[in-house]
Amino acid sequence: MKCRENQRSTRTLMVRALSFSAVAALTLNPALTPVVASDYRAVAPVAADGPMNARFLALGIGKSIVIDLPRDIKDVLVADPKIANAVVRSAQRAYIIGAAVGQTNIVFFDSAGQQIAAYDIAVKRDLNGVRAALKQTLPNADIQIEGVGDGVMLSGSAASPIEAQQAGELAARLVGGADKVVNSISVRGRDQVMLKVTVAEVQRSIIKQLGIDLSATMNYGTTAVTFDNNNPFTALGRSLAGNSAVAGFGSATRNGVPVPSIQATIRAMEGAGVIRTLAEPNLTAISGESATFIAGGEFPIPAGYSCDPITRACTTQISFKKFGISLNFTPVVMTEGRISLRVMTEVSELSNDNSITLNQAGSSLTIPSVKTRRAETTLEIPSGGAMAMAGLIQDQTKQAINGLPGLTQLPVLGALFRSRDFVNSQTELMVIVTPFIVRAVAQKDLSRPDDGFAAASDPQADLIGNINRIYGVPGRVEPARNYRGTYGFITD
Repeated sequence: MKCRENQRSTRTLMVRALSFSAVAALTLNPALTPVVASDYRAVAPVAADGPMNARFLALGIGKSIVIDLPRDIKDVLVADPKIANAVVRSAQRAYIIGAAVGQTNIVFFDSAGQQIAAYDIAVKRDLNGVRAALKQTLPNADIQIEGVGDGVMLSGSAASPIEAQQAGELAARLVGGADKVVNSISVRGRDQVMLKVTVAEVQRSIIKQLGIDLSATMNYGTTAVTFDNNNPFTALGRSLAGNSAVAGFGSATRNGVPVPSIQATIRAMEGAGVIRTLAEPNLTAISGESATFIAGGEFPIPAGYSCDPITRACTTQISFKKFGISLNFTPVVMTEGRISLRVMTEVSELSNDNSITLNQAGSSLTIPSVKTRRAETTLEIPSGGAMAMAGLIQDQTKQAINGLPGLTQLPVLGALFRSRDFVNSQTELMVIVTPFIVRAVAQKDLSRPDDGFAAASDPQADLIGNINRIYGVPGRVEPARNYRGTYGFITD
């Protein structure tokens, strides 16, 4: 009998030791229990003596997990059934189902009131569909997506800014709005884009003016009759400074008899002009960032008067208007080396056309006008390609004839009573853009506008009339020389 009791005691100790070893193995090795939300069976940790720490479990909305427990379940405690719920299907099996985004915990008890297992439940969005869509749409991007509250956060890296933008738009469409997406995707090796803009314009003008001004005076006793025909040039709006011829005959009296005095002025003027404008602003910016370039100035114009109510002294307020060459663009490098550009370029200059003159305090002030050529658009060009983003061909012809009614229609003599003004203006304008994907280079590979410039010496300037001389031009092969004396610096 004693031997059998000893054997039973030994078996009981061995079972207890094995149970304790199993509990210790399950507790110390968390890989034996599942911690992710998927439809597979999980083995819950067993508490041998007293309560044990809760295990973390992540679930998706509408997803479930099966929990198998080592002892019969008597009671289940769910902190917030609105977030997650536990359904007991048998004595040792339970289902945990995620219901809404949030966090809660679930504790299982046996018939003796001892804690069998405890879980901290975090219910998040089910992002498996979003991950699959991102992987299918952007196979070359390394993008991770994690749930943050009721939204998501994108992380990882993309090859270009357009890929990062597409990932954010796709995630926003699948999770229900852009306000629920935090886009933290970094761009690998962001490209730099140099934009070369060429603004070329040629303006031609031809002006022909021919007019005859007649003036006549006739005296009859105390009565004087005066005739004056001064023909304006209305097409141009002004008369060119040109040639004129004055002819007259007759006098006030002849042998005591009044005779008419006639004077004629012939104004014949012709002018031709051409204006060439060329601007080539260059600017470099990182893909996705904006850059601005301006070269010009400001000119003052009066903006009103301000008077002191006490001294009643008035001063003229001055404001400044900008003019010059400006360039603003935002490049985005897309796939296959294509570049999307948002470009705004402007070339403006002062002009006397349409200027106004103000007379104040006995002095005159001329305010010039500003001639502007501006283009703004969005286009897509490959690196190194060029495109004409704007162009203008304008041909304007103006002609006016002024004179006395009736007399101007005479076949031959009518030319004496009329003036002709002819103006022809032609404008050709083109704006060309050329983007390049560029890399940094060594300083020695860059050239400056003042490379190879040196001021001329006094004998060269006085005797030959030179104001500068060129030396050390890249590509020029200088003959071998034997330098004697001081060298290493520019000396005259």
